[in-house]
Amino acid sequence: MKLDLLKPLRLLAALAALLPAAAGLAAETSADGLTLGPADSRNVLVVHASNNVQVFRGVLEDFSKLNPGLRLEYTELSTQELYSGTVARAAQADAPKGGPDLIISSAMDLQTKLVNDGYAQAHVSPETRALPSWANWRDEVFSIGTDPIVMVYNTGKLAAQRAPRTRRELLSLLQAPDQPLAGAISTYDVEGSGIGYLAATQDTRLDSMAGALLAELGRNRVTVHASTEDALDKLERGETALAYNLLESYARHRIAQGAPLAVVYPQDYTLMLSRSAIIPRLAPRADLGAQFLDYLLSPRGQEMVAQQSGMRPVAASVTPEAGVRPVGLGVGLLVYLDPLKKRHFLDLWRAAIHPPGAPGQP
Repeated sequence: MKLDLLKPLRLLAALAALLPAAAGLAAETSADGLTLGPADSRNVLVVHASNNVQVFRGVLEDFSKLNPGLRLEYTELSTQELYSGTVARAAQADAPKGGPDLIISSAMDLQTKLVNDGYAQAHVSPETRALPSWANWRDEVFSIGTDPIVMVYNTGKLAAQRAPRTRRELLSLLQAPDQPLAGAISTYDVEGSGIGYLAATQDTRLDSMAGALLAELGRNRVTVHASTEDALDKLERGETALAYNLLESYARHRIAQGAPLAVVYPQDYTLMLSRSAIIPRLAPRADLGAQFLDYLLSPRGQEMVAQQSGMRPVAASVTPEAGVRPVGLGVGLLVYLDPLKKRHFLDLWRAAIHPPGAPGQP
C-alpha cells in the first residue's frame, strides 16, 4: 500500500521536472552542469561555481526566465578547481580571453587571493554599492549570500540529548569510554577542499582547543571528505553518525527532502562564511557576468538565493546572531594562504588526522 501511495508523488515530481521546458525554458542537464536558454543565442553567459547545481537550479532558472534570449551555461566545480583553473588560463601564452564570465565559490579566501593577485576585474553598480563593507572588497569580490558552518548528525545513529552543542562537548564525546564516534565521524579533507581548509584555519585562529580536537578526530579514525555532499551522503546512509564543519544550506536541503539529519550550531562560536563571486579578468562576456552578479545582489535575486539555495541573504547577516562569527572579505583571509604557513598547517593537520599506528599508517 505504501508503494502505491508513492506512485502519484513520483508522477507529480516527474511532471514538475518538465515544467521549465513546457514554459519555454529550454534546459540541458548533466551530472555537474545545467544549460538554459536558446542554443542559437549570440549572448552566452558562462558561470563556474562550487554551488551544487541542483540546489542552485531555482536561482538559475529564475534569471533565465527574466532573460529568455540569453543562453546560460552553468558548470559545478570544486573550489580548488575554480581557483587553479583561473590561474592556469591566465598563464597561457598571450592569455586570450576565455573561460567563465562569473566565478562563485564558497572558498572566499581563494577568491580573495585571485583578486589580490590580479585575476579579477572591478564592477561597480547600485547593487554592489549597497553591500556592507565586509561583503565587498575592492569592488572585485562580492558576497552573494552567507552560510553558517555547522555540525550535522544522523538522528538514528546519535541521540539528540547526546549530540554536542559546543566544540568542548564534541571533544568530550570523542573521548567518551564507549567511543560512540569511533569510525563514525567525518570532516573535510583540507588538502583537497578549499572551504574545508578555510574552516579549519579559522578554527585554529579562534579556538585554543583546535589542536586537541584534531588529535581526537584522528584517534577516532575520522573519515575525510572532499565536499559537503559527500559527507551528507555518508550521514544519510548511516555510515557515519556526525560530521564536523559542514555548510548549513546543503544540510537543510537534505532535511527538507526527508533525510534523518539534524543541524547543530556550535554555541561557542558558529562561523558565518560567504559565497563570493568575481568577474575574471579574462571573462569573454564580462558584461553578462556583471548582469548575473547584479541580479544575485538585487532584492529579487537575494530572495531567490534564500528560497532556492538555502543560503542567507547578505542583508540578513549584517547584524549577526549571538555566537555567530562572520568572516569578512579582505586581506586577512590571505594569512593562511602564505606558502610557509599553509605547509606548516597541513603538516600538523596530517600528523593529527593520520597518527602513526592508525590503520593504513606506518
